[in-house]
Amino acid sequence: MRSVLRIIGAACLATFTLALAAGAAAASDVTGHVYVNDNTAGENTIAAFDRHADGSLTPMIGSPFAAGGAGTGTVVGSQGALQVTDDGRFLIAADAGTNQVSVLRIRPDGSLANVPGSPVGSGGIEPVSIAVHGGLVYVANEGSKATGTGSNYTGFRLNAVGRLIPIPGSTVPLPSTANPGDILFNSTGTNVIGIEVGTTDPATFRIDSFTVRPDGRLAPAAGSPFAAEAAGPFGSEFSPADPTHLYVSNAHGGAGNGSVSAFHVAGDGALAGIGPSPYPDFQTAPCWVEISHDGRYLFTVNTGSTSISSYGIAGDGSLAYLSTTNFKNGPGIRPFDARLDPSGADLYVVDAALDAVSGFAVNGGSLSELASSAFALPAGATPFGIVTT
Repeated sequence: MRSVLRIIGAACLATFTLALAAGAAAASDVTGHVYVNDNTAGENTIAAFDRHADGSLTPMIGSPFAAGGAGTGTVVGSQGALQVTDDGRFLIAADAGTNQVSVLRIRPDGSLANVPGSPVGSGGIEPVSIAVHGGLVYVANEGSKATGTGSNYTGFRLNAVGRLIPIPGSTVPLPSTANPGDILFNSTGTNVIGIEVGTTDPATFRIDSFTVRPDGRLAPAAGSPFAAEAAGPFGSEFSPADPTHLYVSNAHGGAGNGSVSAFHVAGDGALAGIGPSPYPDFQTAPCWVEISHDGRYLFTVNTGSTSISSYGIAGDGSLAYLSTTNFKNGPGIRPFDARLDPSGADLYVVDAALDAVSGFAVNGGSLSELASSAFALPAGATPFGIVTT
């Protein structure tokens, strides 16, 4: 009998040891995290994934995490509705349903905790995009379609414990036709760009350009707002390799007529096109823009064509179209915001129709969708922002 018990005990110990080893192997395989602003109605949540060495994603224990405010529960098109601070300590999320912005602390294991005092009012109506540089934060508020009010850019200071403090006099009002799609800093924090997607009126396709004053407020560049080069300017990105080079997707040119504009941004914020800008991508509705960390390649997500176009970026900032990669789920899905992981090996795209994240392996300017893609988001998500750490 004792021999039988010893055998059973040894077997149990071996099983337990194997389980521990498997768990340790899985933990060691985690190379970072991916977070998505779910924009859920009632209580907004942030979906959190462990990112593995092969690029695949698995939901983090405890995900989704409550953001603090509420989402709209409807599809919202914008770039940058979720951001991570430069030091990697905090996530900042737009709560579009309650006109608020939430701050969440990123714990060492990647899980999230609400910061005391969060969320705070966004300074307008329906926040859709956030820009962060150091302790300076700007929010683009889309405004109310019903009243034509509340569309603006509003600034905040982020203190050491993650509290957002409004900057007096920082609000820049926008016209009711602006429909802002993105706001962002360049890498030095000296310039801020805001994109006005506009309406069907070409006069509303505009790019706002500012320099940043020492007190954190924005000073409009002479000539701002600048006319966009094509219909429906939407997503935008500064080159990580050159803070004077700005790229803006043009989403409303019609079927097969999408393009990306390239601009030089002077120190005073003035914009000038680079080369024969805009550059066609031969697709429909290029909306979201991401640039490789070395500044050599640009990727734009074509929501209307369900594809991603790749460009090479020359030293002078001009673009050369390379190729287009289709999503394996086929046409009709709604690929939105996109982010590269910190190594630049994988590109992740949030999809508002699939309620999922698609992943692509990156080889220079070439993309191939991961075999394990797409990765499901929580029920009720209508996502519109993604970050990687």
